[in-house]
Amino acid sequence: MGLLGNSGKVSCASAVKRAARLVAAAGRTIYSDPATDGLAKLKGIVCPEAAALARAVDLLLVFGGDGTLLRVVREIAGSRTPILGINIGSLGFLTALPSSDLPQVLKQVWNGEFYFESRALLEATGRSCGRSVHLTALNDVVISRGIASRLIELDVRVDADHLTRYRCDGLIVSSPTGSTAYSLAAGGAVIFPTADVLALTPICPHTLSNRSLILPLTATIEVEVISPQPTTILSADGQVVSELAAGDRIQIHRARRTVRLMHLAGASFCETLRHKLHWRGATL
Repeated sequence: MGLLGNSGKVSCASAVKRAARLVAAAGRTIYSDPATDGLAKLKGIVCPEAAALARAVDLLLVFGGDGTLLRVVREIAGSRTPILGINIGSLGFLTALPSSDLPQVLKQVWNGEFYFESRALLEATGRSCGRSVHLTALNDVVISRGIASRLIELDVRVDADHLTRYRCDGLIVSSPTGSTAYSLAAGGAVIFPTADVLALTPICPHTLSNRSLILPLTATIEVEVISPQPTTILSADGQVVSELAAGDRIQIHRARRTVRLMHLAGASFCETLRHKLHWRGATL
């Protein structure tokens, strides 16, 4: 079993150590990457990086928040090794299992009480200031303004058909998994992560009639940067990638590769929504 932790979180160390003790007690071999091994001082096999670790094990336990899991997904994109997220932070939709439940979590894993979900990845290709870009994201691809407070202009086509020209702070193209991330904060809909759709959500659009748009998962979205100023930024899963210049075009579509997430038996997205978003079904 592979263990991957957020080495930037000191609180991760105790959870990883506890998991390692439980894995060892079950007679299973512990694998980790150098950062996690250094964080928790594990006595196991150390693989050089996350991709090699994924190839060596049949399950990856990822400790941290959703950001940690998103990083791991990018590093092992294309691997069929399933991932189980253990939450060390606060709000987590991808790392939904609290570290305090580790004994019960691993007991269910040993007993085969789990199922897998295949999640779609997004792919963004195009030109960035004269250079080619090729990005992969699990949650979202975002084209947005930099630190300046001025609006940017983005021309958008869907499957080569002109949609509209946005004057806004930015545009979020979200996968079903990413609907509860930046897209939700920008007013987008909550989407079941297994739905075959994409969400196109403008950030603070100048026209109030511009709303989040739900598209087929098979759609290709092309975004052209119109305004030369202010600086326009392209990012994938919250990581700043590069600047875009006027005339640059980015195509965003479903990637051929997917990621496999493990869920424990009895878990449901509805339950996660009620718990994470504090839905009580009662008058405040």
